[in-house]
Amino acid sequence: MLFATPVGCANKNDGSIAVSLRIDVFSLFPQLVDNFCAESLLGKAQQRDLLDLRTHDIREQTSDVHGTVDDSPFGGGVGMVMKAEPIFDAVEAAAPPRPLLLLSPGGRQFNQTMAYELAATAETSGGFSLLCGRYEGVDHRVRQHLCDGEVSIGDVVLSGGEVGACVIIEAVTRLLDGAMGNATSTVTESFGDSGLLEEPQFTRPAEFRGWVVPDVLRSGDHRRVERWRRAQRLHRTLRERLDLVPGELDLEDQKLLDEFPPVPYS
Repeated sequence: MLFATPVGCANKNDGSIAVSLRIDVFSLFPQLVDNFCAESLLGKAQQRDLLDLRTHDIREQTSDVHGTVDDSPFGGGVGMVMKAEPIFDAVEAAAPPRPLLLLSPGGRQFNQTMAYELAATAETSGGFSLLCGRYEGVDHRVRQHLCDGEVSIGDVVLSGGEVGACVIIEAVTRLLDGAMGNATSTVTESFGDSGLLEEPQFTRPAEFRGWVVPDVLRSGDHRRVERWRRAQRLHRTLRERLDLVPGELDLEDQKLLDEFPPVPYS
């Protein structure tokens, strides 16, 4: 584990983190991150001073007229490698909050647990920073001597780290107190306090093209509704993500599965 929630961190009962968070992003295309984060929840979080997002153009730290940020790899091979000098210069000029994480397919896979860890850095270091690679990657000395770790959004290869950075920024920002319209949203959704996938959701009309909302959701019996929701979370998680189920189910959960059959998904 790269990070841990510190003692005394504002990990509130509603699942949110009561802090303002600074995130620095180093990129050759900072406008990709700026444009994404200017809208919707992330834009509002910045307006409310919940999120202090600072993007840095690595190319601005080059000294030649062409703004060269890459070169061919030693030993030969295809593609180009991002040079160490402008990356080091950009990071050192900004003095960003740590940890500094390199977006890389080989990094620790990002998940909700890591999102909470990164949100909690506001209490310890004021935030965290992301370095977006391009081309065939970055000079290894950046990994070895500048970055604190690597992070991946999955077993896929993209043209650069900016999309992954946006994923991380949104997932972490949602955990900040005041960022979500409903403070309990981060508790009840997938990977929330229960650790299970979210149950299916329905809204009006009650009948659409012959497909009817389950009777229990229209019953007005709130206790029964909560039991149904718990059962559906269990059914869905057991079917789709067995790895999220913590060992053997207790007797109460077994009864819920028997009482409420799973909602069909196809």
